[in-house]
Amino acid sequence: MNFELTENQQAIHDAVSKICRQFDDNYWFDRDHDGRFPTEFTQAMAEGGWLGIAMPGEYGGSALGITEAAVLMQAVAESGGAFSACSAIHLNIFGPHPIVKHGTPEQKQRMLPPLIQGTDVACFGVTEPDAGLNTAALTTRAQWDGKNYVVNGTKIWTSTAQQANKILLIARTTPIEQCKRPIDGLTLFYTDLDRRFVEITEIEKMGRKCVDSNQVFFDGLPIPAEDRIGEEGKGFRYLLDGLNPERILLAVESIGIGRVALARAAGYAKDRIVFDRPIGQNQGIQHPLAESWCELEAANLMAFKAASLYDDGKDCGAFANGAKYLSAEAAFNACTRAMNTLGGFGYAKEYHVERYLREIMISKIAPVSPQMVLNYIAERVLGLPKSY
Repeated sequence: MNFELTENQQAIHDAVSKICRQFDDNYWFDRDHDGRFPTEFTQAMAEGGWLGIAMPGEYGGSALGITEAAVLMQAVAESGGAFSACSAIHLNIFGPHPIVKHGTPEQKQRMLPPLIQGTDVACFGVTEPDAGLNTAALTTRAQWDGKNYVVNGTKIWTSTAQQANKILLIARTTPIEQCKRPIDGLTLFYTDLDRRFVEITEIEKMGRKCVDSNQVFFDGLPIPAEDRIGEEGKGFRYLLDGLNPERILLAVESIGIGRVALARAAGYAKDRIVFDRPIGQNQGIQHPLAESWCELEAANLMAFKAASLYDDGKDCGAFANGAKYLSAEAAFNACTRAMNTLGGFGYAKEYHVERYLREIMISKIAPVSPQMVLNYIAERVLGLPKSY
């Protein structure tokens, strides 16, 4: 059993890190202030061929696994770009998997190459204001009018919708009361985000200012049948194909943020002299940072085990969810301890750790809450009765 990166995986890490070095702390400091989408970064990643790392080779991708995608995304986070950088390309990495698995050959040829090349920017329309994690309770409707599906409703926390020209959208095509099970009757689409039929309102938020989050209102958006992915009514099941990879990638990204925060804290602790000695000589500083190293590395092992299971076609749900839980906790602890180590300077934006702390809050609450992860582990692994 070998826990080291393979030669090819290390080459991916090194090549991505080299690109990321073009976008230093000053670049992300500026994006955190002006809120401008990091187009230069996404273009550089597209030109390097990295947006299609897990996409099929016949459509321009690299046909590699989620493990290699995790290596890529962790390198991006660990570079200091944190979630501002990761979220700018995140959907391209995991989002198209339902298209890969359930799309027709025509759809794959039409939809995947522009995503891989970075000429199409997609957003993900799933969450709704009154549904939250209860995806079966989605109320956005897509009704067939004889020519098109016509969409009306609202999505929220839709990232990159200000930039996007495409949307991966799940909507209800059959009323829930007419379905045998609540998860039935939901259909998945990948289509144009036509501004004539949508209103996009940006949500001001705590961090990751340069990657917009939005509330999207649909007022009669027409979607042709050829933009429906798979069978009508099975969209929720198709969506599940992307959820475990999403959890894995979010986990390794969180670990990357925790690592860069920890490295910055350790560097400061070596250089900061108080009472004629570096503060890193004090065990009150040393022990919390050492504890964070242990937590981050343990979470990393679970995340890459989940990725390995997924790539081997095995059930990875428990490990993907567990990795998401552990990594969010470990990275939050690391960022908090980094702030404490730097003291007043940690509160200053020029030292960057306050940005890491603001951004790591994302993985504490999304895309699934820690409580729901623990519910999943309790029921699926420990065999306990459902609690909600």
